[in-house]
Amino acid sequence: MDKLRAMQAFTHIADQGSLTAAARVMTSSLPAMVRTLAALEAHLGVRLFNRTTRRIALTDEGRRYLERCREVLGAVQDAEESLSDQGGEPRGQLVITAPVLFGQMYVAPAVTRFVQRYPEVSCKLLLHDRVVNLLEEGIDVGVRIGALEDSTLVAQSVFSIRRVVVASPAYLRKHGTPAHPRELASSNCVRFTGPSGPWWTFHDKGKTFTVPVTGNLEFNNAAPAVEACVAGAGFGMFISYQAAPFVQQKKLVTVLEEFEPPKRPVSLVYPHARLLPSRTRIFIERMKEELSKLSQTTLASPTGT
Repeated sequence: MDKLRAMQAFTHIADQGSLTAAARVMTSSLPAMVRTLAALEAHLGVRLFNRTTRRIALTDEGRRYLERCREVLGAVQDAEESLSDQGGEPRGQLVITAPVLFGQMYVAPAVTRFVQRYPEVSCKLLLHDRVVNLLEEGIDVGVRIGALEDSTLVAQSVFSIRRVVVASPAYLRKHGTPAHPRELASSNCVRFTGPSGPWWTFHDKGKTFTVPVTGNLEFNNAAPAVEACVAGAGFGMFISYQAAPFVQQKKLVTVLEEFEPPKRPVSLVYPHARLLPSRTRIFIERMKEELSKLSQTTLASPTGT
């Protein structure tokens, strides 16, 4: 039995969720894949998958073995790349995804600098305000904001980002600065279809609470909602990067900072299934450096701290 190929086959079966799909990835036949798995399980003396007519799932032993297989296969690829690269520049294509506005403001410039530094790498940046399935959509690296629900992804948290309430100086002069989030219930609030919806979340003395908000403006995108707040239409709650340029220009002021909800992590994520080539590893390290700089700004820290 070719143990290395058997480990590759096992890893593909786990990642693809079926013997048929794994056989397709390895350009092998289904009977050959079945024989390889059976031989591997016989060699190890354990069952790696629970199989039914409808699905295949890893056993506890299979999950432990999968982690070791990834380490071994990754080490083999590292060894091969160290020879094939010959100390040269990384090359090939990278597909990256990020939220639309965050991607436009911070990720796209960083990607541009990356390809200027490594011209043999071709990058495609896809901006979506939805959770993208990296494996199914062929994406190498994703930038995610918030808690990660997909446990099959490797995540490297870079920094945490705030959720802030803002208003224009003119609006605050006319209507006053709120001392407590409850005052927002009787204020005009600019809303947009997003995580907060008509209920804005706050934190006080270790407890989380929500405040129902109303107003005469609602958008399905953050950008025009921020612009409306700049124009003096009312209060708005945004992820801090969405309002950051206007806060820096003093066109918006953050309020109720002591009641801000817990910060959200900004993470670089990539599929377990991918044995990372040098271009991906280098990109992740460069992006971590780029995004870490934001942790020193008002995106992550309240004004004046």
